[in-house]
Amino acid sequence: MNRSGLVARVLIDSPLPQLDHLFDYRIPEELADVARPGVRVRVPFRSGGRIIDGYLIEVIDPSTAPSEQFSGTLSPLDAVVSAAQVLTPEVWRLARRAADRAAGNASDIIRLAVPPRQVRVEKAWLIAQAPVVEPTTPVEPVETPLVQTIGLSLAAPAFVGYPTGRLDTAIMDRQRVAVAAIPELVQLDDGTTIGHWAQTLAELGVATLATGKTAVLCVPDYRDQDQVQAALDQLAPAGSVSRVDARQSNPDRYRAFLACLGTEPRIILGNRSAVYAPAASLGLIALWDDGDPLYSEPLSPYVHARDAALIRREEADCSLVLLGHTRSVETQRLVELGWLGEVHPAINRHPRVIPTDFQSESDQQARAARIPTAAWNAAREALHHGPVLVQVASPGYAPMLACQTCKKAARCTTCQGPLGLTSARAVPACRWCGALAAAWTCIHCEGHKLRVVTMGTGRTAEELGRAFPGARIIIADGEHSIQTLGAEPALVIATRGAEPIPASGYRAILILDGERMLARESLRVGEDCLRWWSNAAALAAPGAPVVLVGVGGALARALNAWQPEAFASSELADRRQLRFPPAVRVASVTGTAADVDSALADLRESAGIDVLGPVDTEVPLVRAIVRFAYAKGDGVSHALKASVVRNAARRRRPTKSGSFQPTPTLKVRFDDPELL
Repeated sequence: MNRSGLVARVLIDSPLPQLDHLFDYRIPEELADVARPGVRVRVPFRSGGRIIDGYLIEVIDPSTAPSEQFSGTLSPLDAVVSAAQVLTPEVWRLARRAADRAAGNASDIIRLAVPPRQVRVEKAWLIAQAPVVEPTTPVEPVETPLVQTIGLSLAAPAFVGYPTGRLDTAIMDRQRVAVAAIPELVQLDDGTTIGHWAQTLAELGVATLATGKTAVLCVPDYRDQDQVQAALDQLAPAGSVSRVDARQSNPDRYRAFLACLGTEPRIILGNRSAVYAPAASLGLIALWDDGDPLYSEPLSPYVHARDAALIRREEADCSLVLLGHTRSVETQRLVELGWLGEVHPAINRHPRVIPTDFQSESDQQARAARIPTAAWNAAREALHHGPVLVQVASPGYAPMLACQTCKKAARCTTCQGPLGLTSARAVPACRWCGALAAAWTCIHCEGHKLRVVTMGTGRTAEELGRAFPGARIIIADGEHSIQTLGAEPALVIATRGAEPIPASGYRAILILDGERMLARESLRVGEDCLRWWSNAAALAAPGAPVVLVGVGGALARALNAWQPEAFASSELADRRQLRFPPAVRVASVTGTAADVDSALADLRESAGIDVLGPVDTEVPLVRAIVRFAYAKGDGVSHALKASVVRNAARRRRPTKSGSFQPTPTLKVRFDDPELL
């Protein structure tokens, strides 16, 4: 290709929606050798000599592409920041498709996919990538098959507990499957105890690596990463794993990212952003516990990691595995459509779950302590043999207080935040602003006395410590992080998701505050609770009782019989009748009344699209909800993105006083998990 006269198409790194397209720049002669697709560049923008950052997406030759030729004069690239091609074509296509599906900016997704540049790390990597000078005397290369090399390190037998060849076939044939995890603990050769699911996920990655392909393994948080990492340390060849972790230092994270740019197949392990990691010859994308809310991206355009994985699987034509003790309703929908296959363990083994309730009048004292007599006896007996887990809803001592007289929630007189206690002798304080409430007065009845409404880990530990004198009490929550535990007797008070992993399993598990967890206003509360409780029950020792306190009905039956698929199917059927997601897709449109009405004008007339609202949110803003079928998703996202661009690009007009009124911001969010 003639390097003179080439044109660079650049994506500007900007959150402004009106700039979410490619801009053309002339490539100067001095930059022709380093201006390659995927490099970071700096380009002039508008007038006044303003220079901004961007990514070079593609290089075109106008002489061979007349339709792409521009008759005017193009501005030249200002600089190529680095020769490292950090944005691969595959990741760019993924970012573009995911952003278009969510009516967002591709640059916002690329910001998640490509970590901030670390100059020293990048320079060292570029030096290592430089071609080696050929020796004068040729040396015959010794070829070692990759499958053979990795096969020596693979623990045998692979995929213990699953039908022979079922998961191997899924990897080899690029299948899409939902896999039911085996709810038990396993001990590695070095004595480390992990969940069986972590070993299965590691085996999936190693099996993919043995085929000469790259595997991307996504987990919700660092606790899960540590379990999978421990399994990979035993199973995977040395140097074949790249961990892309948000908890890493910036240099370590960038170093791991650059390693993924190589041509050698790897196992990439990380949290939700790992789904965007560059991968040479992608063979597998696997997500553990895809219903976890940590997979929901809190930043625009709010693309869920599962949705990004579905898009990337289609682009790369690779295997997709969704692994979990329970099944999200979104996964159940794909299974019922036939898009996902199912894989179940060879033998149906599950924890012994015992639902209990406070029905007996003689249990008044136990009711006050939130533990029925049967659960109390089970915990007391189990403490003679090993640790006992007590799962509660909230951390802290007493995270919620109420007025003693009118029973309404006690609120801070400064910011209206909830009042709570950090200890028995502490002064009530606001959980938002920290203001003390020493002389608190109820705004409803002018009462002055407070009562405890909810009990956190601290208050529960205090009460159980009196009930089990001499027992070792351990608190595990957001403020007290404990990941592993020995086999010695102990009473472990933990919040959901913070349970330590015991060396030999818990001898009994008590799940408290079930009614309170179910009282949360959320469309997903049922499947969330089933997921929390199932993950905790999977930590039980073989035959140990798992006592579910105060919960009955379909949820208790699903946990007792260990049938999460049946519960997910029932939930999906109910949502189909109500036209709730994931039976349909939804989008929220927030802005001023005039802006929202303008954005929804065309959608209101389209068949099969429901517009709910708008309703007032925060003055002067309103919000409307749009419900539509999946087949109409592209049209709805395109229309709403056009409205956002028009709203953001319109000129600001001066008011009568001469000042400029800020342009109202029109906000669109697709598939918000907490919208309904």
